[in-house]
Amino acid sequence: MRPRRVQVRYDVEPGSIHVFPDIFHLYFITAPGEAIEYHVAVGEAGRNFQGNATIQRKAEWPSWTPTQNMIDREPETYAKFAGGVPGGPDNPLGARALYLYRNGRDTMYRIHGTPQPWTIGTAVSSGCVRLINDDIVDLYQRVEVGASVKVYRNAFG
Repeated sequence: MRPRRVQVRYDVEPGSIHVFPDIFHLYFITAPGEAIEYHVAVGEAGRNFQGNATIQRKAEWPSWTPTQNMIDREPETYAKFAGGVPGGPDNPLGARALYLYRNGRDTMYRIHGTPQPWTIGTAVSSGCVRLINDDIVDLYQRVEVGASVKVYRNAFG
């Protein structure tokens, strides 16, 4: 049985997102002292985005193109997708994507869905935060463009 999102107490700015890669949790703050906890997959240690960002773009059934770093690091996996993959059920970004920006620039990191729900709770992606498609659709409907995101190094900050 896979974990489900739950309501929890979390005392930070409503509308913000807080990600703890080491425990595979993402929290969306719904009201003062309240949050929805989502279970996520993240990148291997050293590949994860850390720190503060804002959501500057949202997309439904987004297209995906691997970064040059991904292609250089694992050409056997990513080179065949260098031209991009159109949005759809088999796209690596899944049903929705939230684009993380820092200082007005795209970080190339995303919070997105996945067509591989069995990866939730593992460190398998190239650094992005992925949720099951049902959960990213739920989060997508709740979060506003301009929302703040903080990705922590570990569960203790």
